[in-house]
Amino acid sequence: MEKASELKLFRKRYIPAGCIPLKDDVIVEQTDDYILTTWHTINPKTAFDHGSSCYLLNEGVKISKFYRHDGSLLYWYCDIVEYDWTGEDTLTVTDLLADMIVYPDGHMKVVDLDELAEALEKGLITQRQATTALRCLNNLLTMLYRDKFDRFQAILNGKGL
Repeated sequence: MEKASELKLFRKRYIPAGCIPLKDDVIVEQTDDYILTTWHTINPKTAFDHGSSCYLLNEGVKISKFYRHDGSLLYWYCDIVEYDWTGEDTLTVTDLLADMIVYPDGHMKVVDLDELAEALEKGLITQRQATTALRCLNNLLTMLYRDKFDRFQAILNGKGL
């Protein structure tokens, strides 16, 4: 079921610390299971400048497609996240630090586990958040190893994003 709303999205990070409104992101579709957005980088980058994201609300994951300046796909970026609703119209997406990059040729890389360890050591995140991040990362890796990652890719690809 699509929802018509004035959804406000926020991105919260522990490293570096901060919470910013994603006021320029365009919400393409919102259902009970996911939110689809398109966006341009907040700070200019040399490798990419725009993309699309699928906030998988029941999975603890945000899957994004990062595009080069010429419109070609650079990679899929999988953020392990925590969702926090404030009422029905405000969603804060907290980055739980562990990430996975999937390249167009299918190879992948897990990144930022050092940041996850640092955040846990410094008490920036709870043990529950750290174990949730590791379990979600494991689920993503399992999907990739079993050639089931296309289930997530299909949501964005099916909308032409």
